Amino acid sequence: MLRSPIKHCRNCGAAVVYRVPDDGDTRERAVCPACDTIHYENPLNVVGTVPHWGDRVLLCKRNIEPRWGKWTLPAGFMELGESTAEGAARETVEEAGAHIAMEDLFTVLSVPRVGQVHLFYRARLLSDHFAPGHETIEAQLFTESEIPWDEIAFRTVRETLLCYFADRRAGRFEVHSLVIT
Repeated sequence: MLRSPIKHCRNCGAAVVYRVPDDGDTRERAVCPACDTIHYENPLNVVGTVPHWGDRVLLCKRNIEPRWGKWTLPAGFMELGESTAEGAARETVEEAGAHIAMEDLFTVLSVPRVGQVHLFYRARLLSDHFAPGHETIEAQLFTESEIPWDEIAFRTVRETLLCYFADRRAGRFEVHSLVIT
């Protein structure tokens, strides 16, 4: 995984040691030898939407790294104090300036190598007018055949789009759970 290890206790500042805690846990954790605090590291949630307008979906061209200039669905890290759906709606407004009616959870994609879980909701666009934020170069609607597949920023987005168009052709939407290795 890409995260840096914890070096100091968040409670008292002492240097931590990595060991299996004495509380019955089975995984090595950062444990403070001074105050006995166990520091757990958990995956980050990335939340977003598949905004759709008729037979088209809304994609955003990234104005930030990683993958600057590539296309993605509006999504980003979930914030404390919000639900996954609230975070997905917030990211859609921030990145695309899109007004939506939130629909059902659509994909749950585990990405263990980077310690993330991506959750995408279907979202019906209420207008085809957008006002992209500072993280987006442009926001554009695409039919399946128009999507710049070779320019998609992330595999989680590609897999979500493939599931979306397959379900659309089938006439029913399901929740898809995938592991991205």
